[in-house]
Amino acid sequence: MRKYDIYGIGNALVDSEFRVDERELASLNVEKGTMTLIDADRRAELLRGLGELPGKRASGGSAANSMIAASQMGARCFYSCKVAPDELGEFYLRDLRACAVESNEHHSDPDGHSTGTCLVLITPDAERSMSTYLGATADISSAELVMDALVKSSYFYIEGYLAASPTGRRAVTVARQAARDAGVKIALTLSDVNMIRFCRDGLDELWSDGVDLLFSNEEEAKLMFGVEDVRNVVEPLQQRTKSFVITRGKEGALVWDGQRVVEVAAAPVKPLDTNGAGDMFAGAVLSCLTRGLNLVAAAKLGTLAAGELIQHFGPRLPSEVTSKIHRDFLGRLVYP
Repeated sequence: MRKYDIYGIGNALVDSEFRVDERELASLNVEKGTMTLIDADRRAELLRGLGELPGKRASGGSAANSMIAASQMGARCFYSCKVAPDELGEFYLRDLRACAVESNEHHSDPDGHSTGTCLVLITPDAERSMSTYLGATADISSAELVMDALVKSSYFYIEGYLAASPTGRRAVTVARQAARDAGVKIALTLSDVNMIRFCRDGLDELWSDGVDLLFSNEEEAKLMFGVEDVRNVVEPLQQRTKSFVITRGKEGALVWDGQRVVEVAAAPVKPLDTNGAGDMFAGAVLSCLTRGLNLVAAAKLGTLAAGELIQHFGPRLPSEVTSKIHRDFLGRLVYP
C-alpha cells in the first residue's frame, strides 16, 4: 500500500490577495491575467502602491494549493518546497501542517533570500494578476526531495512554474526518474502562459519523456501548439501524454483518458475571484484518481470544486466546504 496519494513539488509562496479596480491595476503597471516574476525592489514598489488596501495571506504556490485541496478531500499529500528561516517561512510551514499536508520542513537559505511571496491582484471581473517574488524558492533543488516519500506515493505532481528555475528543473529530473522506477504516475501542470512564452525550453524539459497526466487551461494549450481551436491540440498532446485535461472556464473541460475525448460541462456561476481555480481543479482530479475513479468522473468533480471556489475570495475554500463537495459528489456519482 502506498503511504501517500500525491507527492507534489513546486514554489513555496506566501500569497497576499488584494482587490483593485482596472485603474489601480494600470497605475501599478501589472500585466493583467498572467504571472510575472519580479525582484525584491519591484515587490517593494508594488507594496508601496497598494498602500493600506486589505490583503489576505495564505500559504500558496500552484502545486501547494492543489495539495491542500486534495488533502481537504481526504488524500494523503506530501509537498517538497523551500522557504527561508524567517517569519513568512514559519507561517508557510505552519499553514501546511494545519492543512494536513506533510513537507520536507526545509527552511534554510545560505544566500540570505527571504521566503517567496506572490501579490495577487483581483479586478472586478474576477481576473487575477500575479506578481511573484521567488526569494528562497528560486533555488529549490534536489536537497528538498524526500525520496522515501516520493517512491511511496501514487502520483508525482509537478508545477510548471519550476521551468524558470535551473535547480528546480534538475530536481524534477531526478525525482521523475525515481518515480518512474518506483511505478509512481507522473502528472504535470503547464501553470501559466508566461511559462510558455518565456521559459518554453525549461517547460519542455519538465516533461521531456512524456507524462501520465497533463493539466492545462485552454489558452496555455493553444499557445503551446500554436493553434486557434483547442480541439487541434488533441492529436499532438496524445503523442506526449497518456491522458490530459484542458480546463476551459465556463465551457468546462476537455478530457482525454487515453481512449476517448470527452467534453465535461461546467455549471453556470458568477465568478468573484478566479485565483486558484486551476489548482483546485487539479487537486480534486488527483484526489479522485487515487481513489480509483476514472478521469472523466474526476474532471466532473474538478469543475464542481473550481466553480465553487471562484464564487469566493481567495485561492482555497474552508476545509469543511471542500470535503462536503467531495462527499456529496461521491454520494450521487454515476460513472459516464
